[in-house]
Amino acid sequence: MVLQTPFETLTGDGVTLRRWRTDDAPLVHRAVNESLDHLAPWMPFAVGGYSLADAEAFLARCVAEWDDGLTFNYAIVVPDANAVGSCGIMTRPENGVEIGYWLHVAYTGRGLATRAAAALVAEAWRIGAASVMIRHDEANVRSRAIPQRLGFTFAEKRAPTVEKNTSGRVGVDMVWRLERS
Repeated sequence: MVLQTPFETLTGDGVTLRRWRTDDAPLVHRAVNESLDHLAPWMPFAVGGYSLADAEAFLARCVAEWDDGLTFNYAIVVPDANAVGSCGIMTRPENGVEIGYWLHVAYTGRGLATRAAAALVAEAWRIGAASVMIRHDEANVRSRAIPQRLGFTFAEKRAPTVEKNTSGRVGVDMVWRLERS
């Protein structure tokens, strides 16, 4: 079974997810740079700064991977801002997908990441995914709360897949799964 391509815009519950565009580089650059201290402990891309060229390269990958049907990255948009974070659906073997997310530091603690993840799960079911996975470092308790809120089941601990360790990571990934009912 082949997964369908997700919709380019997902809306609901006070959050809009829209496909990243190459002209969004200033938005990504600003959001990451204003949140470096918040993101760097968990996200290798935020360690050591984040240039406009980094944002442009990220967006070029977003476009190419979307067009190739591999990964579908979205800007997280709220009514009072352009883009306050990023989230995505990454295809995995056996018609499963993985979702991931990050937010601008000024927009944490409002349930936005949970609502964005819920929208991704709904879209994963619509496109034909058999399961959804969320993975995060064991020390990232804020990221852990999202699969717990959404009814995911803890599946396993495993070695991390990130190439570069960060200051907040303990080097153990927690894997959560939600099976299509």
